[in-house]
Amino acid sequence: MPSGHSSLFYLHGFASGPDSSKGQFFRQRFAELGYELKLPDLTEGDFENTTLSRQLALLDRVVGASPAVLIGSSMGAYLAALFAARHPRRVPGVVLLAPAFDLARYWAASLGEDVVREWRERGQRQVYHFGEKQVRNLSYRLLEDALQYEGFPDVRQPALVVHGRADETVDHRLSLRFAEDRPNAEVVLYDSDHQLLNVLEEIWERIRKFTAEIPEASS
Repeated sequence: MPSGHSSLFYLHGFASGPDSSKGQFFRQRFAELGYELKLPDLTEGDFENTTLSRQLALLDRVVGASPAVLIGSSMGAYLAALFAARHPRRVPGVVLLAPAFDLARYWAASLGEDVVREWRERGQRQVYHFGEKQVRNLSYRLLEDALQYEGFPDVRQPALVVHGRADETVDHRLSLRFAEDRPNAEVVLYDSDHQLLNVLEEIWERIRKFTAEIPEASS
């Protein structure tokens, strides 16, 4: 595991980074098996101006031409699904942890019209960056850019989707909706929240078996 010569990438969530708890946990587990899990900084050090388009462009560069299995968390999982749908020959499989499907519309609905309007008029709003443990500005371009992308990417590759039933950040029913009519997608629900930290060992066992069974990407 993983099959063939696929690379492994972990895509962190919103307001997080390569040092995220889950990312480092899975990095260590893969290292114990002799595999490298790469953890790129999806914002490239510019959190304030990050967009999905910029992150997809970065992923395109770092993945390169070789096949890569993508493991993503929250917004990073949505990003993984978007990339996999656009590059089926380069991504033999994905693991999506609490994926933030339909990001722009779900986020806008959660914030409410007044907050979104103020964000658009000011051009930025303050959010808490969990990785840096401080409040940071975030450009409205993130939401504006995300509106151009489909809410539920058409992923045809093997997909392991993990979600917590008590997730108050991203409704687990979005994962169930994604898996509808997709026999290639398996959804596993846990009694956990958005972070999934209390079930990491169980998730790891799923990921270990899943990545070992992924067929090699087409050349």
